[in-house]
Amino acid sequence: MTGDDRPAARSRLIGRRRRVFRAVAIGVAVVLAALAAAVLVVLHHLDGNISSVDLNKGLGTSRPSEIPRPNKPQQPMNILLIGSDTREGQRGHFGIVPGARSDTTILLHLNADRTLAYGVSIPRDSIVQRPPCKSADGSVDPGGRSMFNAAYSVGGPLCTVKTVSTITGVPIEHFVEIDFNGFRDMVNALGGVQVCLPYAVHDTVGHINLPAGTHTLNGYESLQYVRERYAFSGGGDVARTHRQQAFLASMASKALSAGTLANPIRLYRFMDAATRSLTTDTGLDSVTKLVGLARQLKGISKEHIQFVTVRTKPYAPNPDRLVWKPSAHKIWDAMIHDRPLPKSLRVGATTAAGQLEPGTGTAPGKHHTSKQETARARAARTDGLCASAPAAQ
Repeated sequence: MTGDDRPAARSRLIGRRRRVFRAVAIGVAVVLAALAAAVLVVLHHLDGNISSVDLNKGLGTSRPSEIPRPNKPQQPMNILLIGSDTREGQRGHFGIVPGARSDTTILLHLNADRTLAYGVSIPRDSIVQRPPCKSADGSVDPGGRSMFNAAYSVGGPLCTVKTVSTITGVPIEHFVEIDFNGFRDMVNALGGVQVCLPYAVHDTVGHINLPAGTHTLNGYESLQYVRERYAFSGGGDVARTHRQQAFLASMASKALSAGTLANPIRLYRFMDAATRSLTTDTGLDSVTKLVGLARQLKGISKEHIQFVTVRTKPYAPNPDRLVWKPSAHKIWDAMIHDRPLPKSLRVGATTAAGQLEPGTGTAPGKHHTSKQETARARAARTDGLCASAPAAQ
């Protein structure tokens, strides 16, 4: 090649490289555009799965107001989580069909610093003073003294939110309702959820037949497990609430694990099943809004996400029902003033790490378990939950 040919050859080489670069750039742009379009389609589909209700429109100003905290970057947040059981068919207006009920209710508090969250379960058999509520047909139910879960049967999630905020004084900014029939699909999408049984269960009513030990339950088995009322603790509602808390903690841990978040197929299936199961207020009625809420929980360690149950005692006129103990007001005061749960009410709490919060009776370095620890282990066994405890002497 002569000296005169070299600039021409170099020019042709540069030209080929530019054409290749343009082709690659166009290809990448097309792929990114296709991915962006696919993401938008997926988000649109998932958003369309979610049903929503306007809390402000439905309840207006007839609920407590939060206490402003100008020195905090965020305000505390209270979210009512409702597990609804609609076994008799598809949901209608406000999620109400004949036989519909709220099977699980948890009031979740996120502190202003987003370093702590705790959920308080309200047993459905609690006797409470229910406020007037608008029913599905537009009439007004006068309320009165009744079982707590009657609120959902009367007016769906709106009446449940109004009832909880009225009897506790806690302002509730959002609610999330999960239909238990869709909950079954969520468990299957995760590949099952792990539970631990302290003893074998053979229940012909709940259709549960499992040996003692650790099991990974599929969707159907999980649904039967969280509904179970007869094989554990003689049908007690509080015992079932404790098992539901432990199951939800295990389920949340699986959903937030790398095995789910790093698996796009499993994550999509879970999100699809979850959104099909959801009814929320309009402040949480999209995947984007729900992801925003999840991000606020991201900085909270699993050990600092706690679940407790309102302390109760038998209702004198009917021992099969419950009333709250006077100590319940300490929980609601903690929420209203954005404080941690009192230590006396926190001992034995279930955490999102899937364990009971330890007590204070065992000194460091000792190899024995305190009487309090042993009592909690026995209570866990009665509730149908595994817990570390010394062998009986």
